[in-house]
Amino acid sequence: MEISMVIIVAAIAVISILVGVGIGVVIRKKLQEASLTAGRSTAAAVVADAKKEAENTRKEAELQAKDLIFQGKSEFEQETRERRKELQALERRVQSKEENLDRKVESIDRKDAEVQKREKNLTVQEKKIKDLEDSVTGVIAEQRVRLETIAGFSAEEAKRTLIESMENEAKLEAGKLLKRIEEETKADADKKAKEIISLAIQRYAGEYVTERTVSVVHLPNDEMKGRIIGREGRNIRAIEAATGIDIIIDDTPEAVILSGHNPVRREIAKISLERLITDGRIHPSRIEEIVQKVESEVNQSIIEAGERAIFDTGLHGIHKEIQKLIGRLKFRSSYAQNVYAHSMEVAFICGVMASELGLPTKIARRAGLLHDIGKAVDHEVEGPHAA
Repeated sequence: MEISMVIIVAAIAVISILVGVGIGVVIRKKLQEASLTAGRSTAAAVVADAKKEAENTRKEAELQAKDLIFQGKSEFEQETRERRKELQALERRVQSKEENLDRKVESIDRKDAEVQKREKNLTVQEKKIKDLEDSVTGVIAEQRVRLETIAGFSAEEAKRTLIESMENEAKLEAGKLLKRIEEETKADADKKAKEIISLAIQRYAGEYVTERTVSVVHLPNDEMKGRIIGREGRNIRAIEAATGIDIIIDDTPEAVILSGHNPVRREIAKISLERLITDGRIHPSRIEEIVQKVESEVNQSIIEAGERAIFDTGLHGIHKEIQKLIGRLKFRSSYAQNVYAHSMEVAFICGVMASELGLPTKIARRAGLLHDIGKAVDHEVEGPHAA
């Protein structure tokens, strides 16, 4: 009985253990299945989120790429328009330069044709004179033979008669020739006279004033005229003495006129007066200080202009004094044209022509640049500007 109870208890214990193990296995399996299901759900959610985020990232990248492409296209189109405008402006400037050069070349061709025509006319006239001399020689010989055959006609009388006859004939022919030459040269006389008069006015500071010998300084108001004149005229006398330029104050509203044939001194006076007006301190000592400073600046600008001309034309080794004279041409004008700019143009044109003709270009540019250098000197230097 006791043994049966022990067996029953043992069996119950074994069954309980087996049931417990089975229940544990079932519970563990359920737990594993639940954990696996939850993991799958979580993984699916993560994958879905990742796909959604990747899609958002792709769309954002596409939008950014489109923005960059649009921005780059806009910048490219803007840059293209600006470059097109620059190229069009450059083309217009080049076309204008070409047209100016064509006009200058045509002018040179016309002048060359005129020179050739005059040379041809001169050759014809020389031939006519030679023919006339030959004719006169023949007539003299005929007269001598005729007179020698006249009985009782002395050699002295024959000689005197022949000379008188030939003198009259030569005078008549010479008068006709001189009249023709005078008519041909009369057309050029007025032009040459104007050149000489214009050059003389620029090189000598006389009393005659033209529009090219005056400068106008504008004033903020008419009260400034009284300050420029100063007490008992001290200020205006100080300015005229320091600059060598006459100051004309008349009824012209808010303006004074600077008169003088020296363009450099006139420019110094103009700048000095403008600075005095801006500064407001107008008295003799200040006037002298400003004029000295401006004179130094103008002289420096003359030197820089000469050096720039030498550099631009590629002509090195020119004396400093010659460079300074070239710079002074900036303040000279001839036939309403700035002589400095004209000399630069002539230098480049001569260089181009020399290159086309196979001649030394530097020598040609040098000759063109210096062809009007004499116009930089004033009346203190004697001789024509070409000397």
